[in-house]
Parts: sequence; structure tokens; C-alpha cells
Amino acid sequence: MSQASPDDAPPVHDLIGIGFGPSNVALAIALAERNSRVGRQQAVTAHFFEQQPRFGWHRGMLIDDATMQVSFLKDLVTLRNPSSEYSFLCYLQSQGRLVDFINGKTFFPLRVEFHAYLEWAAAKVDDMVSYGHEVIDVRPVECDGVVEYVDVTARSGSEVVVHRARNLVIATGLRPRMPEGITRTDRIWHTSDLLARVDGLDGKEPPTRFVVVGAGQSAAENVAYLHRRFPEAEVCAVFSRYGYSPADDSGFANRIFDPDAVGDYFTAPDETKRRLMDYHGNTNYAVVDIDLIDDLYRTAYQEKVLGTRRLRFLNVSRVTDAVETPETVRTTVESLVTGERTTLDADVVVCATGYLPADALGVLGDVGERCRLDDRGRVRVERDYRVATGSGMRCGIYLQGGTEHTHGITSSLLSNTAIRAGEILDSVVERGRKDEPGRAHDSVGGISTPL
Repeated sequence: MSQASPDDAPPVHDLIGIGFGPSNVALAIALAERNSRVGRQQAVTAHFFEQQPRFGWHRGMLIDDATMQVSFLKDLVTLRNPSSEYSFLCYLQSQGRLVDFINGKTFFPLRVEFHAYLEWAAAKVDDMVSYGHEVIDVRPVECDGVVEYVDVTARSGSEVVVHRARNLVIATGLRPRMPEGITRTDRIWHTSDLLARVDGLDGKEPPTRFVVVGAGQSAAENVAYLHRRFPEAEVCAVFSRYGYSPADDSGFANRIFDPDAVGDYFTAPDETKRRLMDYHGNTNYAVVDIDLIDDLYRTAYQEKVLGTRRLRFLNVSRVTDAVETPETVRTTVESLVTGERTTLDADVVVCATGYLPADALGVLGDVGERCRLDDRGRVRVERDYRVATGSGMRCGIYLQGGTEHTHGITSSLLSNTAIRAGEILDSVVERGRKDEPGRAHDSVGGISTPL
């Protein structure tokens, strides 16, 4: 526990963000737009730390023909500020492609293009971020027995820096999930590794078989990509269903992603929360765009007619083991109907088995002990995405991600990113104002703190 001392205090910010993916980029943009309106005296100061050396978002899945599953209007800013200069449409205009995009008559751009937009937007606010910096410690700083700040320690190579914050926003993203008992190796990949790994197969003996595990969008995209990229190889898709299930992207179902739906979900009883997730899980989890399903089915049927079958579907099955040998990955596939086991020797096994949220409190150290949990051991989060803490904690801890249990299905998705970033910023500003009576301003500006 540190005591605040004006003599040796590190740089102080109103807000520090851990991670600089789309969620915290959206927050940085909201900050930049607010600060340009209110001027220096009322500006909110902020800094972000990002472990990656540059901006990147699911780079391993930027397959050349893959499209977004969310409308371009749900970019980093438009739902919060339709006139923003940071919108996807402004990006297109800057690239000379706005008219061409409009003529394409689609709401769903290529994923590589949307990633380029995210890079473009992140570059506009990169004065707020330190790339290549891993946060290694967060410590509470007390003033008169109350935690007013946290000291955030970040490391870049041999350099270690410490910054002090009145508020902390954690957006550390998702972590790849592997099937039980199977670990990633040079030949056993998670789908997030696909493009980074697949080029390493060039110049070697051409692969003869891939096994792709999973039934969601990423799995189907992997199957289609590998089948196209390696025209001599067999691609075996393994999943526990009879076939891929289509995503429900109808207008009514999509209301689960509306900004107002977050408030509805937050205030709903636990039983209603559970029902909503059951009802609308097929908008996002383990589902595939119907056009891709149809394409894969047509390809499989055509190969069956022509007698050139390279695309195989091992349905109602699961992978029980995958062991890497010097030459192959020996994969055991078990039928869920008969229990019969089949051994497949594959050049590569790709596990498209989804992601898990990062431990929301794992980076917080001693500060995490001041965060409250619910009766199921989950972090308690208020409507403004602020973690519930004890009375001795004035410094705010906010989460962008890991809040599905409190805020619903949009917790880790792009759909509500713009609105969520605005709500967090509003909360930081409003809570700072409430603390003003009887407190003095320091030189950082904007939000009141004790001197």
C-alpha cells in the first residue's frame, strides 16, 4: 500500500486504460472528442498501455474474403456520435472508396477492410497510448485512509514506467480456449493462429489432411479457407451437431444488441437473464452465416457427385485426443452416437473452439481484493461498468469485457462498443464532479482530487 506523496508522485491521469483494442480505442476517441469541445481546463487526461507492438485485432482470422458479421454502422463511434470524424464512412472517404462501397449495397464490409479502419482510427489517437508495454502491477494509493489512486507499472523490455490514475479501465480482451486435454503446438493450432501459422506450411511437403474442430463461424471459415488454399488436401470438419447452425440475424432478434437492451438485461431478474441468453444465444454463439453454410454444402455435394471428395464432415462427433508425432498429429474422433473411435493422421489440427474472457481482476493484485463479488464468485459490476468496491475505494475500476453476466451478450462484441465507451467516460466525468465539494483541483485538470 502506497501513501500519496506530492514529492515523488508519478505522472497522474484522470484515466488509465489497460489494453488498446477496439473497446479502449473507442474510449480514447470519445475522450478526444469531448476534450476538443470543452477545452484544456475541463479536459480528461488519459493514457493507455498495450502489450502488442502495434494495433491488432484478430489478425489471425483476417481471411481475404471473410466479411464482418456486424453492420459497419456499429463502428467505434457512430451510435454515440453519428457526425464523428472517426467513423467508418469517414475512413472510406479518406481512402477514396466511399462511392464504391455504397455501390456495393452491403452493410458488411470485408474483415480486412474493417481492420484497416480500426488501425486508421487507432492511429488518430495514438498520442494517448504506449505500445509494447505490458502492465505488470497495479497498486492502491491511499490518501487519509481512502484509495484515491492506483499506481500502474508497465514494462517494455528493460524499461519500467509507473503512472498514477484516478480511474482504471480494463479492456484486456479474450483468451483462446482449447478443447480439454489438448494444448497448442506447432501442428495443433487455435483458429486465432491460422494466418500466422499457415504460411509456414509453404515450401514444405504439401499437406494432405487438416482437421478443424468446432461448429461456429470461425470453424466454417477455416474449413472453407483451407479447402481453397490447399487444393490437394483433405479437410475434415469435426463437430457435435448434425451440421452448422445458421445465425439468427433477423431484425427482431438483433434487438438483443440494442443499447437499450443492455439496461433491460442489467435490471432483469437472474432467471430472465438466463432465459434471454438461452433465447438469443443463436445470434452469436456456435452459429454460421447461412451463405457460408450453403457454399460448404454445395461444395461437399459437388465433390460427392464427381467422386473427388476432399471435404468431409464428421458430425455428431468429438475429438478426444490429439497427439503430435514427428510427422503428423494423430487425432482420435469419437462418434457421440455409437462411441466408435476413428484415428485420423493430420498435418494440422485447428481448434476453432472459441474464447474465454480474461480474468477481469487478475491484473489488479491487491486492488482486486477490494472488488466485490456476487454469490457465484463473479465480479459485481454497476450499470456504468464500474466494479463495485468497498467504501474505502474512491478510485474507479471499469471493465470493457467480462461483464456478460451483468450486461448481456454485447459484453465482448462490437455492437455496443461506441455507446459503452461513452457511458464509461460520462461516469468518470460525473463521479469526478460529485467529488468536487470541499476538494481542490490539481494541475492535471478536469476531475477533482486531493492535493
